[in-house]
Amino acid sequence: MKSKKIKLTITGCLGRMGQQLVKSAIRDKRFKINSLTENKIQRKKISGILLKSNSIAAFKKSDVIIDFTIPKCTLEVLKIALKQKKRVIIGTTGFSQKEENFIKKISKKIPILKAGNMSLGINLLMYLTEITSKSLGINFQSKIFEAHHKFKKDYPSGTAIMLGQGISVGRNKSLSKIIGKKYLNKKNFPYGKRINFNSVRKGKIIGEHEVLFSSGKEILRLNHEAFDRALYSEGALSAAKWLMKKKPGLYSMRDILDFN
Repeated sequence: MKSKKIKLTITGCLGRMGQQLVKSAIRDKRFKINSLTENKIQRKKISGILLKSNSIAAFKKSDVIIDFTIPKCTLEVLKIALKQKKRVIIGTTGFSQKEENFIKKISKKIPILKAGNMSLGINLLMYLTEITSKSLGINFQSKIFEAHHKFKKDYPSGTAIMLGQGISVGRNKSLSKIIGKKYLNKKNFPYGKRINFNSVRKGKIIGEHEVLFSSGKEILRLNHEAFDRALYSEGALSAAKWLMKKKPGLYSMRDILDFN
């Protein structure tokens, strides 16, 4: 007996990740695209599907909504999803603390999986960052480098912030207490008592991340480089399947991968 296909809404379908999600969902026989949306009405079709604006009508028959957009749009999507008790995958980054709190509040009523990065490799890197930070202790200073395509607006990236949280967990401190300076397009940037970040926006880079630890006598590097955007969309689809069986709550890729 064939299993029932999971019906998806993909928001921000004209964006880089949105387009990749459409391609991956079409190839994956576990899923059926129910609707494709943009924040504003677009009179066009993708793979024979007419684009819609984010609305109750667009989400009505979907099992899961996958959102890779911008914070303002994500919050609007969540408000609609809440009314219909829909599951939501959030790949959007750049939220303020107030917006993060709003997402957490909504997750008490609907299942939400939120991740700054849907890649297995990146989530393993975060786990290794925690272990390394804890093992090396206060004798090592740390910094984080990340690079993305020139169209990415937020910096540091959501993934870089995740890695910073990994360091803070290892030190048993809040990231807000040890976050340092945020540089943009610097050739070199310093270590410090706090975690400094350097973001590069250039060309068509899909994603590069590196966590560095230095004692002044030696340097340890943990890094990850993405070559194909499909790894993010495939991770998001795996998350959508996993979320189908979950109760309301705020989940992450770490819950799926069970690194704990």
